[in-house]
Amino acid sequence: MTDTLSKRRLKMWIRLLGVTRAAEGELREFLRVQHGTTLPRFDVMAALYRRREGVTMSELSRMLLVSNGNATTVVDRLEADGLVRRTPSETDRRTVFVALTPEGLAQFEVLAAGHEAEVARMFGGLSEADLDALTDILKRMGAA
Repeated sequence: MTDTLSKRRLKMWIRLLGVTRAAEGELREFLRVQHGTTLPRFDVMAALYRRREGVTMSELSRMLLVSNGNATTVVDRLEADGLVRRTPSETDRRTVFVALTPEGLAQFEVLAAGHEAEVARMFGGLSEADLDALTDILKRMGAA
């Protein structure tokens, strides 16, 4: 019995991973084709949108679970496009704050609306009850 349950858990994990990778692939393609951007750029902008006052580069890296180098590369491109600004700390010259510019804020709101609509389309086959059940299960798994 335990062996069967173990195999079922493994199959569930593989299915969950497959759904996650497929959804991420669709979102990457959607952002590239419809908005001319990438998922990493979207993720950085989303993090900065949530923290409008700005964050340090180290905080941004922690929020995104990426290296400082990866975050810096994306921020460099966003800054070159006028979508983020870097501001040196007044108290520590090694610290730099990053925030969305007004143009970045406006562009992110367009991206976020499109992203939300695309996620709604991708998971449109799930009922409200399905979403409630799946959310409850995932919350239980996260608490473990």
